[in-house]
Amino acid sequence: MKTLLRFFPLASVALFMTFFLTSCAAIGDIFKTGVWTGVIMVVVGIGVVIWLVSKLFGGGGRNV
Repeated sequence: MKTLLRFFPLASVALFMTFFLTSCAAIGDIFKTGVWTGVIMVVVGIGVVIWLVSKLFGGGGRNV
């Protein structure tokens, strides 16, 4: 009984998606989410690289 209850949340989500989403809509939503996640990761990655380069070459503007 415990193993059955362990899979209940996943099964209920799958059942919900089967009844209320068409396959094309589900795939479209997955790709939209993937595109936005990729865009955000690239922007954050570029920001981190710029920050590291500025720290490496002393971009703080302090003359000691």
